[in-house]
Amino acid sequence: MGDVARLAGVSSQTVSRVSNGFAGVNADTRQQVLAAMRELGYRPNSAARALRRGEFRTLGVITFSLSTLGNIRTLDAIATSAAREGYAVTLLPVAVPTQDEVNGAFSRLGELAVDAVIVIMEVHLLDAATVSVPPGVQVVVADSDAGDRYTVVDTDQAGGARDAVRHLLDLGHGTVWHLGGPEDSFAAQRRANAWRATLAEAGVLDAPPLVRGDWSAESGYRAGLRIAEEADCTAVFVANDQMALGLLRALNERGRRVPEDVSVVGFDDIPEAASFLPPLTTVHQDFAEVGRLCVEGVLRKMREGAGEGPEGGQGNGRGEAREGEEHGTTLVPTRLVRRRSTAPPPAQSTAPPSASAR
Repeated sequence: MGDVARLAGVSSQTVSRVSNGFAGVNADTRQQVLAAMRELGYRPNSAARALRRGEFRTLGVITFSLSTLGNIRTLDAIATSAAREGYAVTLLPVAVPTQDEVNGAFSRLGELAVDAVIVIMEVHLLDAATVSVPPGVQVVVADSDAGDRYTVVDTDQAGGARDAVRHLLDLGHGTVWHLGGPEDSFAAQRRANAWRATLAEAGVLDAPPLVRGDWSAESGYRAGLRIAEEADCTAVFVANDQMALGLLRALNERGRRVPEDVSVVGFDDIPEAASFLPPLTTVHQDFAEVGRLCVEGVLRKMREGAGEGPEGGQGNGRGEAREGEEHGTTLVPTRLVRRRSTAPPPAQSTAPPSASAR
């Protein structure tokens, strides 16, 4: 730093302010310092900076799966938002979601020197009742039902599913089938629960059987072959767009036209959904906002010292929410994107709207 200061003709303090991105340095002076850094090959020592400041400018991310589109897009949004705030991201996938694996992940992240942790908890923990976070670690959880224990950011899964089912009912369909995600998924569970509840609220007491897939287009295709054999099926709400793609293929192969014979609604609004044949009506998730709120939330907890109670005392030692600490769930709204995969059922294509539609 002294060499840079001498070459640039400024003080070491000015070099420090430039290297740390602080304001209050004249633009010409800043460029002069940066030019000197480049000429000398100077790079700030992040390890020394971390020891001096007591922070590493790094967020850890624990995720239990990198195979699902939702997790990948959430991770991408977290990394992008963290970079905007000047933080790097250290990723640690966990193969088996158990207490020992989670505790091991937190230990490894501690060794890797991170300031806080975001957990993308998309599947049920096998022993969720005993899962806890090490004391002193600031945590935000994405996509979980742990809102009473931790700070959680999630898409409004139930609201999006209700909008999808109501859209189909309002078109005049007497009932709606559901192609759901895997049983161990929080998101799949909430979407399926909302599907059942919305049908019940509409007076449909005998819901069709739930058909499950594993989020993949191939599982949607296999389930779609079964659904296509149900002659009375005129509408399907699918728990994600990739399974909807497989369903569209199966219906086409079995001679069931979309939307003339069967209407289909997906969930996610992946970029390719508008290019499906026909373009897919789906529920849009704002992954970028989920990622931004996760980063914003965990940085706020760090800056406000959320690891201590309201009177300055220590927390409960389990990493759970304490009285006075921010906790609960922030839901990011969804919206229904109407395209050409939905229409009134065949018998009502020219009939007036149903009572629910009015």
